[in-house]
Amino acid sequence: MDPMTDANFSRPGAVDLSALANASAPTASGGFVTSVSEADFESVANLSLQHPVILEFHSPRDPAGQNVSAALADLVNAAGGRYLLARVDVDAEPRLAQALGVQAVPTVVALIGGQMAPLFQGTRSEEEIGALLDQVAQLAIANGMTGRAQPVSGAALSDDPAAAPVNPRFEKADAALEAGDFAKAVEEFDVLLKETPSDPEVIAGRAQAALLQRSMSFDPEAIVAAAAERPDDVQAQFDAADLEVINGRYEEAFDRLLGLVAEVAPEDRDPIRLRLLELFEIAGRTEPVVLKARRRLASVLF
Repeated sequence: MDPMTDANFSRPGAVDLSALANASAPTASGGFVTSVSEADFESVANLSLQHPVILEFHSPRDPAGQNVSAALADLVNAAGGRYLLARVDVDAEPRLAQALGVQAVPTVVALIGGQMAPLFQGTRSEEEIGALLDQVAQLAIANGMTGRAQPVSGAALSDDPAAAPVNPRFEKADAALEAGDFAKAVEEFDVLLKETPSDPEVIAGRAQAALLQRSMSFDPEAIVAAAAERPDDVQAQFDAADLEVINGRYEEAFDRLLGLVAEVAPEDRDPIRLRLLELFEIAGRTEPVVLKARRRLASVLF
C-alpha cells in the first residue's frame, strides 16, 4: 500500500462492507482508541459517516510497530474527538485484514464517510503521522463532516452523533459548522483568533470554514469556464483555486495563484498573497507542496 498523496486521498475508493458481519459493540481501549474485530467492524465503519475513523492494523509480535501505535494513540487522544482510532490485531482477525487487503503491519488507513483511503504502511515518525492526520481532518471538514468522536473509555461506542463530546473552546464554532452556518463559524474562529492569534488549529479551522462558506454558491462548470475565459480576473481565479483545493488538487491551485501574483502590479498582490496563505493552511503547513509554494511566493514577493 503506497503512502497517501493529495490526489488519491481526495478520491478515496469505496470499501465494500457487505461481506462483513453486522454490528456489535467494540471493545473499549480508552480515550478515543478502541479495538475492533470482524464482528464489529461495520459498526465502526458507520461511525465514519459522522467523523473520521483511523484504522490501525497491527500485530503484538511486531515490536517496530509499537512506536507507531503509541504515536497514533497520543495524537488521536490529543485531538479530543476529531477522530476515532480503531485498532485491528491482524493475528486475532486475519479474515478482516485479508478482506481489506492488508499485506503488512503496521498499516494505517482512514475511513471517511464509509470510504477508505491509505495513509501509510510501515513505521513513521510522530511528526509525519501528525501531518497525515491533519490532512484527514481537513478533508473531513472540506466535505462538511464536523461530528466528533465519543470517548470509548469504559463504555461501548454510540452511533448517536449528539452524544459526541465537544471541545469547549471550539464549541460555538463546531456548532455553527454542524448547523451549516459557515459564516457564523468564521465569526467564531475570528473570536478565537483574537484570544490566540498564532494558534495553528484556530487558523486552519478559520480557513476551512471560510472555504466552506465560499463554496456554498459554487457552480463548478461556470467557475471553470470563467477562469479559462478571464485569466486576469482575480476573483475568477480565486474561485477556480478554491474548487481545485476542494478536489484535493492543491498544486494546481497554488500554481494558478502563484502565476497570478507574479503577473499583477505589486500594489495588487496582497489579496492574492492572503488567499494563498489561507489555502496553505487547508492543505497543511508541513506538506511538501505547501513548502514548495511558500518558497515560490517568497521569491515573487521579495
